[in-house]
Amino acid sequence: MVLDAGTILLLGAIIVGVILLAVLFTFVPIMLWISAIAAGVKVSILTLIGMRLRRVIPSRVINPLIKAHKAGLDLSTNQLESHYLAGGNVDRVVNALIAAQRANIELSFERCAAIDLAGRDVLEAVQMSVNPKVIETPFIAGVAMDGIEVKAKARITVRANIERLVGELVKKQSLPVLGKELFPRLVLQIITKKYLRTLI
Repeated sequence: MVLDAGTILLLGAIIVGVILLAVLFTFVPIMLWISAIAAGVKVSILTLIGMRLRRVIPSRVINPLIKAHKAGLDLSTNQLESHYLAGGNVDRVVNALIAAQRANIELSFERCAAIDLAGRDVLEAVQMSVNPKVIETPFIAGVAMDGIEVKAKARITVRANIERLVGELVKKQSLPVLGKELFPRLVLQIITKKYLRTLI
């Protein structure tokens, strides 16, 4: 069977077309683009190609963008992509923004991204501002110079302040400080026989 020049050209065009489609489908996440369009998020194919060229994993940006759009947050692809390129956790930031919006806590994307880039878990801070944690110290026993033994135990309710993130600082540092330094000093220096007699 002898092939003429037109048939060979047609077969070559088909092979080149299949190779180009294979490269396109591996380089451009078409399914992610379809899911974004179906969710109402306007993302172009060129944006997804640009993400690939900038070494950004498109699903790490587009999936949180879809989640934010469904929650009613007004975020852009550029904001999430720049946070990803800065080394932030985009999904955790979007989850924290959604949790803050549901709890009527005013939290901007810039503030949330800054907290995340500082190494703090912003989602945990938002959750702790809604549901405070109770930290309980172990019993601390101390004997005063006059022989009176006192045992003390403390419970600290920690509510995170998003503006200052005091909650995480207290959670990590209050237990050792209270357990090893503060209580023994209070027990040994402040409590005396006179004070104990007034309690009886």
